[in-house]
Formats: sequence, C-alpha cells, structure tokens
Amino acid sequence: MSELAREELSALAAIYCEPGACEVLAASDAHGISFRIQISVKELLDKDVLLKLLFHLPVSYPSTVPDISVSSDQLTRAQCMDVKEKLLEQAEKHLSEPMVHDLILWLQQHLKGVIKQSTAVSNEKTTLSEGTEDGIWMLLLHLDHMRAKAKYVKTVEKWASNLRLTGRLMFMGKIILILLQGDRSSIKEYLILQKTSKVDVDSSGKKCKEKMMRVLCETEVQSQHKRFQTFEVKEYSAPEELQKEFETAGLTTLFSEFVPPLLK
Repeated sequence: MSELAREELSALAAIYCEPGACEVLAASDAHGISFRIQISVKELLDKDVLLKLLFHLPVSYPSTVPDISVSSDQLTRAQCMDVKEKLLEQAEKHLSEPMVHDLILWLQQHLKGVIKQSTAVSNEKTTLSEGTEDGIWMLLLHLDHMRAKAKYVKTVEKWASNLRLTGRLMFMGKIILILLQGDRSSIKEYLILQKTSKVDVDSSGKKCKEKMMRVLCETEVQSQHKRFQTFEVKEYSAPEELQKEFETAGLTTLFSEFVPPLLK
C-alpha cells in the first residue's frame, strides 16, 4: 500500500469521523486497502439518502482507479450501478492523485442529476415487468478448509447480514460451500471482503486471508430458482442431503455441474 493511500485514508478518517462513517475492512502491502464510507446525500425530492461506498485501493493506486461498490436501501440496484459508473468516469480524470474525497464531493453535488437520468432511462425499459427478480444474483463458492471454524463462520454470517444476502453456508464432510443470493453490487462487495480480509488462521495460528477459495458460479437468478429468505449455516451427513438442499431451491443443474467433482 502506497504512502499516498495511507495518508489519504488518514485524512478520510478525520473527515468522516462519525461512528460507522469510515470503516477499514482490510489492509495489506500486498493487496492494498478496502474501506467503507457512509454518507448522507440529498436526492431529487430533497430527502436524505444514506449511501454506502466501498472502495478498494489496489497497490498501484492512484496510478489506477479504485474498485468501487455502491449500495443504498433507498435506491434501486440500477440507480446504484449508475452512480458507480459515474464515479468511475470521474476517477479516470484524477489518475495519479488521491481521489476518494474528490469523488465523494462530486457525488454529493451531482447525485440528484445521476438519479434523474437513471430514472429516465429506467422508465424507457417498459419491457421489464414489476415484481420480477431482475437484478438478483447468485454466487456459489468452494472453500478448501476452515482452521478457525467458529470465527470464520461468525464472520461470514456478519457479512451476509450486513450486505442483506441470503443463502447457505454448507458443510458436508470436508466439502465447504457458500451459496449466496442478493443484489449484484452486494455479491461483488462480499467477494472483495472474502478475498481481502483475514478470515482464518494458518498452520502456525497466525491470521491469514482466504487464498484457496474458488468461485464455482456467479449468475443471475432465474425464474425457476427459489429465493432463500434467510442465511443459514447447515451441516449434512451425506451427499444426498446436500443434493436435496439444492433441489429444493430449484438448483438441481447447479448441483449436478459443480458439486459431484468435489465428492471424488
């Protein structure tokens, strides 16, 4: 992590000093730094919108733009994606210099316009009917092991809750699977957390990142797929029990394609 990034984070922590306003999620010299900033911004009707902005500053920052994720309970997924795209466009104009605070200031000044434009575009898409699962995504992960199982499980449960993701953390023998459903922005934010946070311990008991995770599938939820209402941790004594879990959720094909190779 560059000295510029360290100094910028320190300045951001001083500016956004209210409880929960600036939270460091992960930091290392090898992978950069991930942090979340929460801000309140006026929208079209002058109502306050609480935005959660997740920034990942890679080691090459600020020579490269940061990864950005935007979420808000008061905006649609499409609006959040439009806000993200506009922020990335602005980031390109600030290459080689610290930019996060400038991006936040820009957003505070221009959110109304972004939402107005996003709403206009959305209204043109009359082929999308209300009540569909448009925009809901699904993620299937395979973990090689958990040494500090209790702590690891608690961390995954916390992330799923904070990001409003549902699904299952599944244990069957030595097989560990995480199946998540939710907004695509939340899915992507979860992946960043999973890859950059110290969630386990190594053979010497030292905290470490998850280096043996595999993304088996990341896809949009289809009409035949059932939505999980909660996130649960479950253990299965036989492959048939695990298969039934997938079948009940309308995910027979997902099971057949990705799980049997893990049983060999």
